[in-house]
This record gives sequence, C-alpha cells and structure tokens, in this order.
Amino acid sequence: MSKEKNPHQDKFDRLAVARQKSKLGGGQQRIDKQHERGKLTARERIELLVDPNTFEEYDAFMTHRSREFGLEKNKPLGDGVITGSALINGRLTFLFSQDFTVFGGSLAEAHAQKICKVMDKAAQVGAPIIGINDSGGARIQEGVVSLGGYADIFLRNTLFSGVIPQISLVMGPCAGGAVYSPAITDFTLMTRNTSFMFVTGPNVVKTVTHEEISSEELGGADTHASVSGVASLACDNEAETIELTRKLMSFLPQNNTDDSPRGSATDPFDREVPELDSIIPDNPNSPYDIRDVITRVLDDADFLEIQPDYAGNIVVGFGRLAGQSVGVIANQPMVLAGALDISASLKAARFVRFCDAFNINLLTFEDVPGFLPGSQQEHGGIIKHGAKLLYAYCEATVPKVTVITRKAYGGAYDVMSSKHIRGDFNYAWPTAEIAVMGPKGAAEIIFRKEISDADDAEKALADKTEEYRQEFAHPYKAAERGYIDDIIEPRTTRARLIRAFQTLENKVVTNPAKKHGNIPL
Repeated sequence: MSKEKNPHQDKFDRLAVARQKSKLGGGQQRIDKQHERGKLTARERIELLVDPNTFEEYDAFMTHRSREFGLEKNKPLGDGVITGSALINGRLTFLFSQDFTVFGGSLAEAHAQKICKVMDKAAQVGAPIIGINDSGGARIQEGVVSLGGYADIFLRNTLFSGVIPQISLVMGPCAGGAVYSPAITDFTLMTRNTSFMFVTGPNVVKTVTHEEISSEELGGADTHASVSGVASLACDNEAETIELTRKLMSFLPQNNTDDSPRGSATDPFDREVPELDSIIPDNPNSPYDIRDVITRVLDDADFLEIQPDYAGNIVVGFGRLAGQSVGVIANQPMVLAGALDISASLKAARFVRFCDAFNINLLTFEDVPGFLPGSQQEHGGIIKHGAKLLYAYCEATVPKVTVITRKAYGGAYDVMSSKHIRGDFNYAWPTAEIAVMGPKGAAEIIFRKEISDADDAEKALADKTEEYRQEFAHPYKAAERGYIDDIIEPRTTRARLIRAFQTLENKVVTNPAKKHGNIPL
C-alpha cells in the first residue's frame, strides 16, 4: 500500500527552510570570519553552556521592521540575537546570545524586544538569566529606537536585581550604552584578547584626549579584571569562560526566595586540619596566604574566587561546607598586610550584598590591621567607600559566621562582621589580637611621656609595646565581654563552622520596614 502524501507537506517544508535559515544567522561566510577571530558563534556558545539537548529557542523568526537606509531589503531571521531557556546543571536558566554575524550583533528595536521578553519570563518563573554579549553597539540606522531598547533592558536589569541571579558573558565588543547592562548584573565574565568593554573606544579617546591606547589596554579582560574591577573573572578562551560560568551557577539559587543549593557532601564534616595550628607566623608582621586557610576548611578544597586579580588585599568567592553553598570574605595578609582600602571595600561590599540577596551564608575570615592610611585614600573617599562594606554587613540577614585568625584592629574590627553588627557566631583563634590598634602604635600613644623620659627610649618603647601586647593583643578581653563566642583550636575550625551554620539554618531576622536604605554611594 502506497504511503499517502501529507497534504501539508509544503508547509512543513517551508518551516524547515525557515528554521535552517534562522540557524545560519548572517551566513556561512560571516560564521567563518567569526571563527577566524578566535570566537565561537552565538549558537555554539549556547550549546557549550547548557546541558545537551535542553535549549528551547524563542522568537527564531522575529525580524526588524525598519525601512530606512535600505534595511527593508535585509531582514535576517532572529535579528541578531538568540533567546530561549535551557537547563544548566539540571536547573532551569534563561539566556540570550548576541549574534555578531547579523548586523554585527547590533541592538535595535526587535533585538531588544527579544531580550526583554526572555528577561521578563525569567523573572516570572524565578530563574537566572545569562546574557552573552557580542555586539557592535546600537544599530545606527534605527536611531533613537535603538537607544530606547537599551534603556528597556537596563530597567529590567535594575528591577530584577536581587530577585534572580543575572550573569553577563562578554565575548566580543561591548561598547557605549551597551556596557551598562553588564555593569548592573551580578557577575561579568570576559575573554582575553577577544572581548572589550568601554564607554568610548580608542578612536574617540584619541580625538578627545589625544591619548594613544589599544582596545585591550583601554577595556580588555585583564584591564577590567585587575584595574577597574568591572569584570568578575578574566578567562583565557571562550571554553574556559563558559566552564567557569557553569561552575559559578552551581553555587547560586534560582531566585531570592530559594535556598542556596546543596551539593553532595563527601568531605567529612568533622575533619580536623592540623596544619592550621601552625599557619600563623610567629612574627605578627609576617604574611601568610589566607587562601590556604580557606581551601583547607571548605569541602574538597573547592573554592571559586571572584575578582582574584582586583583588590588583592581582600579575597571573596564561593565554596561549600557540608555541601551547602557559602560566600567567603577574607582579609589577605599577603597584600597591604590585609588592610582595607577603597577597592577592597567596594569589592567585598558588593559580594556581601549579593550573598545576602540570594540567601547564601556568609563566612568571614578576619586578619585586618585597619583601614589603609594616606592622603590618596582619604581624598578618594575611603570614609564613604569603607562605609559601604559596613552597611552591607549591617543590613545582611543571612547567617553570618566570623573567624578572627590574627589581627582585628580599630574600626576594621567592627566592619568585618563583628558581633556588634549582628554577626551570629564570632570565633577567634588563640593567635587573635583584638584591639584599638597595634601594640607598638598604642604604646607610643599611651606611654609617650615614659618613653620620652627614659634613658633608652628604644628599649622603653619595646618594653611598653610588650606590656600592651600582654594586656590587650589577645582574644580574651573580647571573650570576657561576649564579643567572641568562643576561642577555638584552629584545627577544629571546619567542624565548628559547619555546626554553626547548621544551628543557624532556620534563622529569622528582619530589618525595619522601608522602601530601601540609602547606602553611601
């Protein structure tokens, strides 16, 4: 018996042709050029990022409606951006990926509408949104409509901030108004040598300021990862960028009402770490790497550091304790002796606020001699910027556990999640020094007259410094007041932290009702 021909076959054939045309973007020649630049296509990036065979595309057949400058003769399907939903690590995620092979990925009315539509859907169902940016900027032929499209996106970035996680991958040019969307999102990952972000490019800079500078120097991945602090991570290639994005996603909840994800806990919760007992040098002025403390305490030494090349005097990132995601903030004695400066305050404050918005426990390791002194810091606004970190810790209502490993001096002691600003459990190692300032500086002030009157001023200063150290440079005064919940053996830190966070699992704290606070911006 002969097989009957489907009476609608011509319609199905038309759909297949249109779908294939949509998948080709700007055509094979432009795809080849994209590869020659060392860049993947928009679709290839999505395929690498999401779980296999889970991507559901939206608006593949959408086109622009412009008739100016001959655009009516060139109406590629999709209009230069691919949007949809997929699973990443088995969890629902929404995403858009700009296609540089179509009009250079330029943003215009239909292009922006597609992005806004997928962002709205992500917020409605409470799932993260990832944007892959590779665009020449606003589509000039559409004029102010393109600018309006950017603003529509910025509004959603802002309204959904703290509601769903937002991640930007910059995998090509991102210039002019386009940069403000990644700037508002929670994390920005860039790829070395192929991605750039700047408000005005090198040519405009040369015209206005006569400064000769390359795109890489002005707004490349390393510049934004180490100098400006705009980038969360700089990666060697697109595959690494995507791999780190998948790892980052594994630490994040779906939305602000969801609990932080819990992974499988294979590392024994009561594992002792004997090396921590001797990690603090005998000389209180000698450095050690706080990352060695962090990785020894976390599950399987797995720590994803955020902004590792910016403000190295403070370390922030994600790890797990007994399978539960935690956000780690730690002073780094290897850089500026761990002192807080403007950049460190900004870096840590934004990280603390992200974790608090998304119910991720905060773990603080403290070894801080104070705020960095100097006219450059004062004139740069260290008072205002340091207050941002203080504000962030104060308003945070998630479980907060602090371990003072060595120095906790002055106002910096207060700022680093102290008991006074609602730290839930505050522990100190026996090596902790909690005081208004360092012993030598304190002795010079308190015993100024005795030292100046002494026959041997140098010896008198040393003696008085030791006297102050014995009296105040330890954790027992703070423990007497209840400012420290316990003085613990370093080797037991992991087990104590896990028990503390388990105790705080059902913690409920609310802030006073308000529209929003006025953080010292």
